[in-house]
Amino acid sequence: MLVIGERINASNRSIAEAIARRDEEYVANLARAQVATGVDFIDINVGTGYSPGQDAATMGWLVEVVQAATDKPLAIDSDIPRVIEAALVKYHGDRLIINSVNAEPEKLESVGRLAADRQAWLVALAMGAEGIPNHVEGRLAACELILTHLSRLGVQAEQVFFDPLVLPIAVDSNQGMVTLKTIEEIKSRYPAARTVMGLSNVSYGMPNRKLINRAFLLMAACVGLDAVILDPLDAQMMSLVKAADMLMGKDPSCRNYLRAHRKGTIVD
Repeated sequence: MLVIGERINASNRSIAEAIARRDEEYVANLARAQVATGVDFIDINVGTGYSPGQDAATMGWLVEVVQAATDKPLAIDSDIPRVIEAALVKYHGDRLIINSVNAEPEKLESVGRLAADRQAWLVALAMGAEGIPNHVEGRLAACELILTHLSRLGVQAEQVFFDPLVLPIAVDSNQGMVTLKTIEEIKSRYPAARTVMGLSNVSYGMPNRKLINRAFLLMAACVGLDAVILDPLDAQMMSLVKAADMLMGKDPSCRNYLRAHRKGTIVD
């Protein structure tokens, strides 16, 4: 399972403040800390509330800072084309995730073209302009629209990571199963595409959030989750990723799990 580190995200107040004051050391250290856990990608998100043009400049700065700290590939987290473009100008890595787009035709066209031109992997949210559907069928309909449009732009199914969307279980106790069933259907209908989800959304508003997140990770792995956006500084969560890969047959001869065990990074 691909792991995308979520810590450099301005939805977190301390990160937003560090980005606002252009604290390069703070951001660089957070990038290095995530790399040390074994993440595959580092997600970077500058948040909202900027004046026109300031958001793009801020994302460009953030890309430069993180790239100077590590050569780990990035996930550019924005649905605003100009912000993504600013990141791509500064980004010099070969592997790249653009996070994200949905079924809105205008954004799908502009962001899809950026992904096609750069041959980037693209996170596609299973929703349209009307918001997140409450049922599996609505989310799959959005996936069909997205894949049809992207294929016309030259984006291959292999480049697409469908996000089935995770709503807080505190708001609707059925939403966990809706997400899991959506993953199953995506894997069945679009076998060349992959799936990804932002794990921590499921536990929002609940006590003992880490327990809920860890349980949901294993359930999602069982139905075919390919990638996850999570807090890699949670050592137990990272251990569960290794265990899930092993138990799902994605770790030949258990090599990755055993290697992590010998390094002392498997915790229970």
